[in-house]
Amino acid sequence: MMSIFGCSGCFKRLFLGQSYNNTPVNLSNISPAVQIDASKIGIDIVVVKQGQRVCGSGGALACAPIAQDKAYFETKVQSSGKWCVGLATCNYNPQGELGQCGQSWALKDDGTVTHNGEEKHKTSISLDEGDVIGCTYDHVELVFYKNGSPLGIHIDGIKGTVYPAFYVDEGAILDTIFTGFYHAPPSGFHELMIEQDIL
Repeated sequence: MMSIFGCSGCFKRLFLGQSYNNTPVNLSNISPAVQIDASKIGIDIVVVKQGQRVCGSGGALACAPIAQDKAYFETKVQSSGKWCVGLATCNYNPQGELGQCGQSWALKDDGTVTHNGEEKHKTSISLDEGDVIGCTYDHVELVFYKNGSPLGIHIDGIKGTVYPAFYVDEGAILDTIFTGFYHAPPSGFHELMIEQDIL
């Protein structure tokens, strides 16, 4: 049986006035709360950088759905190739390209916005390696940004529970950013919160 004196560290702090060790903790090794869900990726996808970088070939979903009213996330194009960023339901097949089925909505590297295999919009603004693509979603429309400026394209009519979604192929590498953004979110929009954080 352990006595009160069995925990000498507690005893010293409590009765002898010794302080706690206030050594700073290095938080850089702690994984972010929202990251790519390793169970919701294509078989040829590689996820690195603590679940934040996507490369290989196929799709990937974030580990948390968008549950709050207004959410914002970003993607940095680290290496060009074929890529897409947008939203998808949990029924999206990560073996396929985003925007090519009824379960996903996406902005593609060529500036087209697609859903169910149909082009919905297209921007003439070029999307290049090094660009940061922002996405806002308010359960009414998904709006896209390039380096903090609106692209002037959006998708509406999205129904159901959706997740931030990403697709890479042909050498593309995307960094997913769910906090610590390159650009301030538009007014009223915030980083993706895990459901328990909302309550």
